[in-house]
Amino acid sequence: MRKFIGIDLGGTNVRVAVVTELGEITEEIKRPSQASEGPEVVLNNIVEMIYTLSSLSEVEGIGIGIPGPVDTEKGSVTLSTNLNGFTGYPVVDYLKEYFKMPIYMDNDANVAGLAEALVGAGKGRKVVYYVTHSTGIGGALVVDGKVVSGRKGYAGEIGNIVIDRDRVRRSDVNTLNAGAVENEASGSAMVRKAQETIDRQITSAFEIFKLYEKNDPKAVKLVDEMSYDIGQLMATIAHVVDPHVFVIGGGVTSSRDLYWDKMKAAYQDLVHPHMRDTEFVLASLDEPGVIGAAMLCYSQEA
Repeated sequence: MRKFIGIDLGGTNVRVAVVTELGEITEEIKRPSQASEGPEVVLNNIVEMIYTLSSLSEVEGIGIGIPGPVDTEKGSVTLSTNLNGFTGYPVVDYLKEYFKMPIYMDNDANVAGLAEALVGAGKGRKVVYYVTHSTGIGGALVVDGKVVSGRKGYAGEIGNIVIDRDRVRRSDVNTLNAGAVENEASGSAMVRKAQETIDRQITSAFEIFKLYEKNDPKAVKLVDEMSYDIGQLMATIAHVVDPHVFVIGGGVTSSRDLYWDKMKAAYQDLVHPHMRDTEFVLASLDEPGVIGAAMLCYSQEA
């Protein structure tokens, strides 16, 4: 059984795991990522974690999932927002000084999507589009078991797709386009809108869905608009890549029973008739980040 190391590096924690080609975690270590301390501190911490793995001698390569768009050819982050000093830093080259084995890196959403495509809900499908619907909105295109990252690592950065150019640009939130779907239909966008129209004390999308179940008219309007916006996003993606399946994960999907039918109805209304039977399935993996990082290496070395 082939084994690879997966590294899931986030702004708060870092996980290092040994993962089999079937996506099974056989060993795992978790520590604070020390994200504010700079690249060398963060990476030295990871190096130390890898050296403590009891099965290090059995692995064939290392894969890294990291926030932000990644230049996969240079092995560096194009734009880092929650890892201090990582923009442009040669992460892969740094680690290669310690480990004489193949090392690959990609965006955290991309590796999560790869995990779902290879060993999760999209297993066995030729073209898988993974969408994370959570605090933000991200995506990943996986074709024939490989992530499509693009020239500069921005493939799959669907949060900036415009679903209505006449909406207000949220310069107070980020620099995304006016009407960008992340600013209109993400979990954080729903909370912002609910605070503006329903109750300033609302802090989660879950609370909005509870009000929706009680037929609160403002909550119903908010959820209906979000459902249509997400459906439009999916239609936009589908007209470019025509996936065999959409795999959707993220915290907002915990309330999928209340909005997926509306989302799919919007999608079906906006695509060509022969595309209306596209499958929408729930992401299935508990730890797609660290599994997907290892799968990144597996997919390149297969």
